[in-house]
Amino acid sequence: MISIEKTAEKILTRAIQASASDIHIFFRREGPLIQFRIDNKLVPQETISFFEAERLIAHLKFLAAMDIGEKRRPQSGAITMNLANQVVGLRLSTLPTAYLESLVIRLIPQQNILPLEQLSLFPNTAQKLIALLKHSHGMLIFTGPTGSGKTTTLYSLLHHAHAMLNRNIITLEDPIESVSEKVLQVQINEKAGITYSVGLKAVLRHDPDVIIVGEIRDSETAKIAVRAALTGHLILTTMHTRDAQGAISRLLEFGVSLLEIEQSLIGVTAQRLVELRCLPCKEDCASACVMTDRAKRASVYELLYGKSLADLFQMHKAEKGSASVSYRRLRDEIGKAVAMGYVDSQEYDRLVYHDDKK
Repeated sequence: MISIEKTAEKILTRAIQASASDIHIFFRREGPLIQFRIDNKLVPQETISFFEAERLIAHLKFLAAMDIGEKRRPQSGAITMNLANQVVGLRLSTLPTAYLESLVIRLIPQQNILPLEQLSLFPNTAQKLIALLKHSHGMLIFTGPTGSGKTTTLYSLLHHAHAMLNRNIITLEDPIESVSEKVLQVQINEKAGITYSVGLKAVLRHDPDVIIVGEIRDSETAKIAVRAALTGHLILTTMHTRDAQGAISRLLEFGVSLLEIEQSLIGVTAQRLVELRCLPCKEDCASACVMTDRAKRASVYELLYGKSLADLFQMHKAEKGSASVSYRRLRDEIGKAVAMGYVDSQEYDRLVYHDDKK
């Protein structure tokens, strides 16, 4: 009988070799199913026994310092392992289900911090973002749904700021997704009392030039981050909003005044990951292409800054926040990618909201 350690290593290594972003252990009546998310598609792998699945989940929870005995409430944890000759971060999340505890593992290769020019589908957008990074103070907000690449963009900008601008950078993360020796990284631990707001207050006394706040989740964090941006720090952070304009509305909901937002905010992006067409295969990729090193996804950005951002503030002051501001939206960027043949038209339908079309 293969040990559970070997089974876990085999599954994780196979996922890394297949360039999977997530591993799902999904419980069904006929047996637990292991699935990989590859290129944004869930691919079934194998069915295992209930006994083996329970042992596998317990083993991974133990490695991530999670409570093995607690199966009635959701838990999260993170570990770093050496798999397939590379260091990989694993972010674990458990969820009680009708059958047994379900587990999802996010795979985060630690060595895949690419320059922004390689992440962005359009180089001019990357250049604009890098230009905004040269500000000595202010706030840059990155918005988008889970899995849209916000954290990857942040890490890419982080490394650029350290290498090219020689800035002192401190991050607040939950969890730390990619360990870097070039910056100070603070792990959020709410059980120990280290929340984003508490951590941010402490970080401000540590002489930072750039502060990366993993996510603005509440009113207190929002207000502290804005005030930090007003007092000579460059703040990079994320939010979950539908588009770039939504970040301003969210800050207003958190109780930040419009004047403070106007004085601190230097830019907002909304981003999505698009599936790139495989030009040799035209339609669906042949199986031979699955394991190749070709770029399969890239980021597109809706960037709100400069005059467009100033116009939006004027509309909010005139209580016309719903009025239209002229700047390139996500639908424009994705439409351009379709027109240039980089992505299929189905990507436009998948990623672009249609409820605002006339």
